[in-house]
Amino acid sequence: MELPLLYVMILLLNIFDFSSGITYNKGDTEKRFACASQGFPQKNEIIKLYLSSDDLKIQCFFQSEIELTSKEFLSVFTSGGLAPSLGIINSTYTGIFHFNLTLFSDRVYWLIDIPRENITKNTDIAAVEEWLVRITLQHGLNIYTTEGTLLDSIREPILQWKLGTVMTKNDIGKLYPHVVDLKTTKCPCANDVVLLGFIMNTTLDGVYIGLSFSGFWNYDDTTWYNLTDMVYSQVGEEHTELSMVDMVLTNHFLVILTSLGLFISGDLRYPSSSVLMFSRADFCGFERVDYIKGKLWYNERCFANREHFEVDYVTITFERNRTLSEASSCFYSKEPFLEWLPCLPPISKGMKTILSTVVTFLVDQEQSSGVYLFHNQKKTTVSVRILKNNKLRLIQKFPLFLFPSSFSSPVGMIFHPRSHFLYAYGNQVWLSIDGGNTFEFIADFDDDIIKNTYHSFYTSDITFVSRSGKVYLTKAGLGRYSKIGSISDKIFTLYYDHMGFIHKLTPDHFEAGGSLAAFGNSKGIFGQAPDMGFETVLAPQYITLNEMIFYAYVPENEPKESIYTKKFNDIHLGKLIHSRKTGTAYIRKILQHNTPEGFLSSVIAEIIDPFGIEEVHESSCLSSSLSINQAGNFSYKLSLQLQTSGVTSSFQDSDIEKTVVIPGYSSFLITRILDNENALAIATMPETVPHNMTFLKGSWFLYNFGQRDGRTWNIHSKPCNYWFQQHDDSLSLNVLKYIDLGKSHALKIKVIPNTKGVQTLEIPLLKVVVGNPNLLEVKVEGYFDGTDSYLMEISAASKTLRQGSTSLAFIVWGASTECLVTTFVPTLKSSCSYLKSMHHIPSEIIPLEDWISGVHMDSQGFNMIKVLPINYRPPSNMGIAIPLTDNFYHADPSKPIPRNLFHKSKKSGKFKQCANVSTREECNCTNDQKFSHAVAFSDCREKVPRFKFPVTQYPISLKIYSEDGHIPVETPYLVTVTEVNNRENWNLKHTVPENVKKMKDYLESILHAPVYNPLGLNLSIKGSELFHFRVSVVPGVSFCNLGEEFQIYVDEAPLPFPGHTLIALAAAVLLGGLIFIAFMFQIHNIHPWDTCKKLMRTNNVNSTNITAN
Repeated sequence: MELPLLYVMILLLNIFDFSSGITYNKGDTEKRFACASQGFPQKNEIIKLYLSSDDLKIQCFFQSEIELTSKEFLSVFTSGGLAPSLGIINSTYTGIFHFNLTLFSDRVYWLIDIPRENITKNTDIAAVEEWLVRITLQHGLNIYTTEGTLLDSIREPILQWKLGTVMTKNDIGKLYPHVVDLKTTKCPCANDVVLLGFIMNTTLDGVYIGLSFSGFWNYDDTTWYNLTDMVYSQVGEEHTELSMVDMVLTNHFLVILTSLGLFISGDLRYPSSSVLMFSRADFCGFERVDYIKGKLWYNERCFANREHFEVDYVTITFERNRTLSEASSCFYSKEPFLEWLPCLPPISKGMKTILSTVVTFLVDQEQSSGVYLFHNQKKTTVSVRILKNNKLRLIQKFPLFLFPSSFSSPVGMIFHPRSHFLYAYGNQVWLSIDGGNTFEFIADFDDDIIKNTYHSFYTSDITFVSRSGKVYLTKAGLGRYSKIGSISDKIFTLYYDHMGFIHKLTPDHFEAGGSLAAFGNSKGIFGQAPDMGFETVLAPQYITLNEMIFYAYVPENEPKESIYTKKFNDIHLGKLIHSRKTGTAYIRKILQHNTPEGFLSSVIAEIIDPFGIEEVHESSCLSSSLSINQAGNFSYKLSLQLQTSGVTSSFQDSDIEKTVVIPGYSSFLITRILDNENALAIATMPETVPHNMTFLKGSWFLYNFGQRDGRTWNIHSKPCNYWFQQHDDSLSLNVLKYIDLGKSHALKIKVIPNTKGVQTLEIPLLKVVVGNPNLLEVKVEGYFDGTDSYLMEISAASKTLRQGSTSLAFIVWGASTECLVTTFVPTLKSSCSYLKSMHHIPSEIIPLEDWISGVHMDSQGFNMIKVLPINYRPPSNMGIAIPLTDNFYHADPSKPIPRNLFHKSKKSGKFKQCANVSTREECNCTNDQKFSHAVAFSDCREKVPRFKFPVTQYPISLKIYSEDGHIPVETPYLVTVTEVNNRENWNLKHTVPENVKKMKDYLESILHAPVYNPLGLNLSIKGSELFHFRVSVVPGVSFCNLGEEFQIYVDEAPLPFPGHTLIALAAAVLLGGLIFIAFMFQIHNIHPWDTCKKLMRTNNVNSTNITAN
């Protein structure tokens, strides 16, 4: 058990190295965990996890180089209270989940079971980011970190379809002899989902495409489809020589260019049948000979959580100039790719123009422009035009950019995915960081031509492949590049998966990018890093003790056409010169010049390790003193003078190509031996030649950077020289941040030099590039700390009402191409975050379990939850029995509808979720919908908050939630309040400060609705039953349509007392009756008063008689 305990001790020691933020480039990522979501994990396999409609179950075991079982490691780590944690990360989300710490007796792996809804609640088919998973032994410590991917297989659009007829392995094997080239296209949001197409020769017709969801790690995991019948169903079977030419997979569509036309799939998000259907786009005047030379161009961007301003464009270019009868030789279209518009403006009659071929046309979504790469026999240019409402304007956005004549063979132009780096390539490579306004020279390949580029958004790798098979590597935005190998396969293509591993694909097998220890290292499939030196002699010249110039020698008789092979060029910038003896120097600058004679290029290098000098036993001439004399216009004679008798000292043939170095003076490259005591040499610095001077032995030295017995020096890439630290809660290298109207966002980046023996220059180590500088106001502040680390703080704020997105690139310009991270490219959207919402905070929080049970008693024993009657509709202003709203609550189509006696009530009321179904079960109401206050889900709503009558001064408390936390809703977020069922008997109270009153009055005149200050807003209700309120933030203060709904059921309202009505009615009846009786008496000549008098007299007489008796 000693070794496992040692692992734990190392872990505890690493705790003290913990710091906030993730530090990249510290070394190759070790793969200590083997994990799988399907079956048992295999050793030394990339972690590929898949999220289905079920819960995500992951098994992991610890793997080590020592002879111990996983079970022993698990028991040691578990006894120490350690278990792995799983981070699930994309550009907007980071979730941390912990494996079970408790182990069963027979288990040899850790286990975690994550409900799908804890990762994502969405199940609709849409462009969705593939997650990065990061497994560490303890969260926050980054110990034994192992990375992989997690793909949502039920939401990825292309995976929901059969592309054509499924082919067997034998069927595919029969195609190999007829394949002449390969094309790949990958899903913009999930780069492990990729298509591989065969380009066929004329001996076999067909369109054949392979689909992989695991990044082509295993050939057998690829599903192959035959789409030939689909094409012939569109064009007719009489056509022959059918082959795929190119293809592009956008966020929602698959576009395939064949020799018989261009075919566009239906929307991948809406499966209407099991087999994907295609339609053909017509281009008048173009035939097979044009289609086979056509190319598709696409600016790859991920539109997960898509905004209204985000749309995919695809361009097709034909390798010919247009004729007067044709609209263009280049067409573009936006999804759904039904209308294809010409890229070029119409040619006016009589207009004289030099015809140029459109090599490439790309749409720049960030700057809303179209970028052209033109070429004719005289020049190569880039033109940029404004794109508005899907139409190109004739006016140039920028002046025409003219490349030098040396850029004579342009092949294409491409944006690096999810960024604003624009590369033009051919016999040279150029980079634009401002949308095509200007270009910066990167590389010249002389008589070789770059035919293809391959990109990884995750690692920022860009690989260039030339026609000769040489492979070069650069990083997005970096001004330097390296040669990483060559490929001898006749038919191949390269491909970067989601984690930045490079793959070589051939028709019959796939080769992945090397060992797992080489994470982020593109040289995995190319073996040992090639020597970037060239076949010539170098002459060193000291400038200071720590700096040296290396001159590259070009012989006088060197043919003109091969001179470039004897010169330093841009590939050597930032590389290391190694001597076969000892010594290393870092190349800081490349120089091209015509003097001194014989040296047409040189480099300024900083010495890291001193170079070894020649010893006396290697060059006996060192035993003599040396004198220097002019021997011609550009040559010098070196003469030996023996200082000690009996010592053999002479020039030998092996001294040719060695360099005499004299501190403080010019160096001399020996080119010819005249005799034992004399040699001819050329000077590196003729101005500092010590004429007619003699130097004693020991005061001059010999360096050997020749090639007589094989080159004694070489040039290789420098090991990664900077650590990169991201000070952010997000763990993603491609973070996406939303900036709402009037808001800002801050980023902080730290670059830590890791440069042994190399001086750190006191100049900013980071370069910042804003893709669309007109969208956001970006402020940058950079400084060095006490440890020579460079920190940069960036603040980006919205400055206009304009919505859009822009990339923001941070480039460690001095970094080696060996670094995993040299470029950090966050995306900033001036828009509403899909995570931003407004919520009503109820005065009484009811737990979920009480909502489920339907019982929540307050302190008075009053149940605060009301279970609504089935098919309930709230009352209207006409009475409780006459509902007029269209909204049903607790809907059940199989049950009768109450309060449906009156004609107006019968005409109102419409099911939403329950429309066109017969039972409530068929409404498919989710738990979230049943508890939702939104009127859209009123059919599902069963229970609502219940209050006693009357409701007075109920506080409407609102908060805005986003990825940055939550804030109370207050000015300037003024609100409107409506009752969705048009009920009355409610009112609001609020306070209006003087600084808000003018804004309130102005908004009310525009909105024609009352506007309220949300701070201190109170609601009173004098009606009964259900009230459903909607609160909306007024427009103009946020890009979001912030709104919230809440419901209140007012119960136990007393019966209304009709006293006033009854008294008035009784009085009216009594008065009317009296008038009617008086009228009747008058008609019948009845005089009640006279009758009363007579009766009174009669009573008096009778009374008198009785008394007398």
